[in-house]
Amino acid sequence: MATMQDVATRAGVSAKTVSRVFNDDPNVTEKTRAKVQAVMADMNYRPNMLARRFREGKDSAIGIAVPNIGDPFFATIIRTIEQLAMERGMFVFVTTLGQDPALEEQRVERLMRRNISGMVIAPVAGDQSYLKSWGSSVPTVFVDREASNIEGSSVFVDDELHAAEAVAHLISHGHERIAFVGDDTSLITTKKRLAGYRSALTAAGIAHDTGLELMDARLLSFGYVDRSIADDHVQMLLALPEAPTAIFGANALCSMGLAAALHRAHRGEIAFVSFGDFPMADALTPAVTVIDQNPEGLARLTGEILFEQMDGMVAGPVSKVLRLLLIERGSGELPPFTS
Repeated sequence: MATMQDVATRAGVSAKTVSRVFNDDPNVTEKTRAKVQAVMADMNYRPNMLARRFREGKDSAIGIAVPNIGDPFFATIIRTIEQLAMERGMFVFVTTLGQDPALEEQRVERLMRRNISGMVIAPVAGDQSYLKSWGSSVPTVFVDREASNIEGSSVFVDDELHAAEAVAHLISHGHERIAFVGDDTSLITTKKRLAGYRSALTAAGIAHDTGLELMDARLLSFGYVDRSIADDHVQMLLALPEAPTAIFGANALCSMGLAAALHRAHRGEIAFVSFGDFPMADALTPAVTVIDQNPEGLARLTGEILFEQMDGMVAGPVSKVLRLLLIERGSGELPPFTS
């Protein structure tokens, strides 16, 4: 069986260059890439992952820790990173963190102890200093939210900015009574989106009414598992003396339940914007206007940074903020209804 060094010798390049070609490194010139790929094909070269594992003392796998694999957002992140890992001949181990901060350290370290080569974490706890004991032995990238009390690479979005953008969009269509529905502000993303919701109202000269801010810890992790809770929430909001004419769903799982509840109540005239897309959102009538979280783009950027760190091509932590788009589909463009 041909080795990486055999390929390098015949191609007249270094073994590192062969590795970069195999891993599709964009920094390799097309001329060099073509020459090395021709030699690989001629020698029927395949990397010996078992030998690599023994040599490096690490598994040919990366770990991914997310709050909930049932969330369409995190499911897409896992699927995308897994595809990137497979292209490098690596496997993926996945664990769920739930929303209990006390469980994060235990579950992340369980993956770390598998001698994985890299780690992707969407943290739920307010402190990731427990990772300091691992030093730089396992390259780690935080996705969707930044780490706390530790320096680390991260790829995330500006939750406050985009929540404010969603609410400002509703305001631009004449709405002043806008409800906020989310899980719980113990989660940093919900906390920031609530801040964005309030800042958009303030910027428009609209006093925020806490009676329109509906947050329920039962929605953490799994959203509206019980459809009756979604129905109760919608009825509770619509029964207010001054009912909202629009609703902002603070995450995709909550929005899925709310959209269904609004349709069951035959209240399609209520304007609605979701922070995050979800299955069938574009098939409803009206279709749901969303802040597209672009989980695939987020995951690809996260994977690129992780693999660069694993290959020793990045020195020090890297932070990237992904800009999101508001997709108009109809529900967010409805005018205030008149009773």
